[in-house]
Amino acid sequence: MIPAHPGLRGGPVYLDYNATTPVDPRVVDAMLPHLGNYFGNPSSSHSYGDQPRRALDQARAQVAALVGARPDEIVFTGSGSEADSLALRGTVLTAGTDRPHVITQVTEHPAVLETCQALERLHGTEVTYLPVDGDGLVDPVALAAALTEHTVLVSLMTANNETGALQPISELARITRAHGALFHCDAAQTAGKIPLGVQELGVDLLTVVGHKMYAPKGIAALYIRQGVALEPLVYGGGQEGGLRAGTENVALAVALGTAAELSDGELADGTPGRIAALRDGLHRRLADALPGRVHLNGPATGRLPNTLNVSIDGLLGHELLAAAPGLAASTGSACHSGTHTPSPVLTAMGLDADRALGALRLSLGRWSTPEEIETAATALLKAVAAL
Repeated sequence: MIPAHPGLRGGPVYLDYNATTPVDPRVVDAMLPHLGNYFGNPSSSHSYGDQPRRALDQARAQVAALVGARPDEIVFTGSGSEADSLALRGTVLTAGTDRPHVITQVTEHPAVLETCQALERLHGTEVTYLPVDGDGLVDPVALAAALTEHTVLVSLMTANNETGALQPISELARITRAHGALFHCDAAQTAGKIPLGVQELGVDLLTVVGHKMYAPKGIAALYIRQGVALEPLVYGGGQEGGLRAGTENVALAVALGTAAELSDGELADGTPGRIAALRDGLHRRLADALPGRVHLNGPATGRLPNTLNVSIDGLLGHELLAAAPGLAASTGSACHSGTHTPSPVLTAMGLDADRALGALRLSLGRWSTPEEIETAATALLKAVAAL
């Protein structure tokens, strides 16, 4: 039985789980002792370090179990952006080549895109930004054609944060590793939502993010396949296998480990199917009420079970949400000085400006219920009528 979440009582229907998730009360319960009683440094040799050290080891094992890795292949970081940067910068700086080449995609998360641009600017790295098709997917043939003798890393996310589109990671990783390069994927949106095994995917590096799976913000992890060498981002006392110096935040590591174990249980009990049914019900409710006006952005299949990205003809996404105060969701547009610009992801998929500006991202999660979905649909339809 999932406990009710106090932060969701009395507020708008929350359909923005891809932005961040509420911290599960069970996660809070697990981490609280490490904010008070168990204050010791896990590196200390005396008794005050024993419990923190055991808790850190357990948390590492829990995260490893979620992705099918070994505990010593998990490095805790302070965010998904940090984990991505460690993967990219760490690979390039240990590559041993004067002209390292990195491949990513135009719809990648800014944590990867901005790191790639910094590597170009500061380290002379050559970066190829692969295009995507109308569903937001990379063509494996295009990846194969982009690989060169200088390619050291390919970084492609498992699932897009806006549309939920799932990349063919296993095939892309196979092509990359056959060429002799490393493969990294940012699995921030995927971990805990669908089964995710690093051996099955064939990846060398994989990012997991706490606040996308019911843990607090400020904790993430990077899977690093045994034998892969990376240059550290943070130098110092040698914590986290020498890759991330600084005394470990045991409380947050425990939170991530607990969240990983809870998510692993949900994968086994059919929760993704329950959420997908709610998502599809919301889509049908809107499409039936507005025949011919509701357009799905991204693939109909091969996407995250919780993500629905739609545009409604003749309406702007930000205006629609403003007219539906009982709903908390996202658009794909960005606002600069009062002017809204289309989502770069949807633009790269070939959507025209009107459809991209009309996009709504409705992302469900652990506490979504049929009653909430009906309330959200009603709020959106009332907003459509008002506009």
